Amino acid sequence: MTVLTFLPDAAADPLVVLVSNRAVLTQPDDSLLLTPATIAISSTTGKIVFVAPTVLSKEAFPASSTYVDYGNKLILPGLVDAHVHLNEPGRTEWEGFATGTRAAASGGVTTVIDMPLNAIPPTTTLEGFKVKLAAAQGQCWVDVGFYGGVIPGNADQLLPLVEAGVRGFKGFLIESGVDEFPAVSSSDIALAMTTLKDTPTTLMFHAEMLPPITDSVGDGVTRSEPPLAPKGELTSYSTFLESRPPAFETYAIEEILSMANLAPQLHLHIVHLSATEAIPILRNARARGVNITAETCFHYLGLASDNIEDGDTRHKCCPPIREQSNQDKLWAELTAGDDSCIRTVVSDHSPCTPELKLLPDHLSVQPEFDEQNSALLRRPSLRFTDSGIDVTLPEDLEKQNTNKTDCCGNHEHAAELSYVQQDAAAGPQGQGDFFAAWGGISSVGLGLPILHTTATKRGAPLSIVDVVRLCCQATAKQVGLSHRKGGLKVGMDGDVCVFDEEEEWVLRAGDMKWKNKCSPWEGHQFKGRVRETWLRGTKVYQLGGGNGGFVSGVPVGEAITERRVV
Repeated sequence: MTVLTFLPDAAADPLVVLVSNRAVLTQPDDSLLLTPATIAISSTTGKIVFVAPTVLSKEAFPASSTYVDYGNKLILPGLVDAHVHLNEPGRTEWEGFATGTRAAASGGVTTVIDMPLNAIPPTTTLEGFKVKLAAAQGQCWVDVGFYGGVIPGNADQLLPLVEAGVRGFKGFLIESGVDEFPAVSSSDIALAMTTLKDTPTTLMFHAEMLPPITDSVGDGVTRSEPPLAPKGELTSYSTFLESRPPAFETYAIEEILSMANLAPQLHLHIVHLSATEAIPILRNARARGVNITAETCFHYLGLASDNIEDGDTRHKCCPPIREQSNQDKLWAELTAGDDSCIRTVVSDHSPCTPELKLLPDHLSVQPEFDEQNSALLRRPSLRFTDSGIDVTLPEDLEKQNTNKTDCCGNHEHAAELSYVQQDAAAGPQGQGDFFAAWGGISSVGLGLPILHTTATKRGAPLSIVDVVRLCCQATAKQVGLSHRKGGLKVGMDGDVCVFDEEEEWVLRAGDMKWKNKCSPWEGHQFKGRVRETWLRGTKVYQLGGGNGGFVSGVPVGEAITERRVV
């Protein structure tokens, strides 16, 4: 066979050639096609230089090429996880660039977008962004982009952050759980919208809001009284779920939409949508021409409150995992095609130390051992304030004044006392207490197995092409990276995920590549497993390979700081 003559000079630029009977390619019109394919990547630029919708033999390429035939295994674009908390610097005992991006690589994710919290400092100022970039240097096993944060008083930092290359911005309409990232009021939202209205960015919201106690709108809705002390066992998931009803999400989304006219061209986005009661609100807004989208998460699509055991705080997140009937409606919207308001699916990987999950003894994770210092690592304690409810321990209560003011400025001594009495009954240090435990699910790198397994079990009309659209193409577009990420076509980064959709396996602690081996997915049986991950033409992960599978030996990921243009 004659060697293809239009390829780069083989001596100066050896090729990586990957072939399969099944690959998902991006067509010139950006449609996706499942087809046999040959993909050639420049080892110098890391870009895809040749794609053919057929399997070409090794002889068609220069002898210096690296040629790999994957047979019937799927070749997919590397996933773009547009919602990940890497927590470095400042809370590296929770996660870090090295461990978080290794976990991503092990699951075929080649790009993650880091949230502006829970690092210290948060990415709410240009200086804070520079500190985070310095911390990331030399640690990333995949490419990493960054979001900026919207908090009260930082409007003057938003445009400098756009110029510095952040991919979008996020704000909370309810307290975030960390003091350095406070919630925004309606006036803060309006200021952010008008500041960013002419920029190519995405303004995102954690859309939960304490329901107003009157019909008033405006700043008052973020200063309304928090819920009363929970009624029921604090170790019961149903008690926690009832404390964060769907109204938390619908009120917040309606508040955001009430100001959308201030920036009609600005892309608005709802992160981690849980309550399906919000779907008609979002659909109606989109029908009126409002530029708003939503994402949901792997855990909302694969886990349901009906199956969460009492005390299993690994499942706590906010918004909460809701009932099976709610999950069914999420799947219906996800598979509604072009009409769906849910455009992307992400992990919202939000880890912490096992201690902060307040796990019962039978679920507790052993403390990490520091071999260099021959000592158990002791993590700092943190009591999580959830929905304005104070979670002070009984022994600490005696040290405080009788009348204390909670985070919203309301006197809540009676509710607090009732809560603390229940907390003492929950177990040592509040074990299994869903209100005191940190909220967040660890799952970066598990998205493909979760979606494929769950869709298969449900018989849902979600093809592998749909998964690529939701987790690669659309997530790249959401963060302004569709010119180089999320697809397999000439000119794109040579980011590739090799997926065996038939392999069955059970997730064990040893399979978790993130820092703290604590996840509600432990023990779940999956169908489908990532076999290899390639980043810009370099194989960074191979299941069963040396160095724990991280066969590149060293991190080759980069910080993405190019200014967004779309």
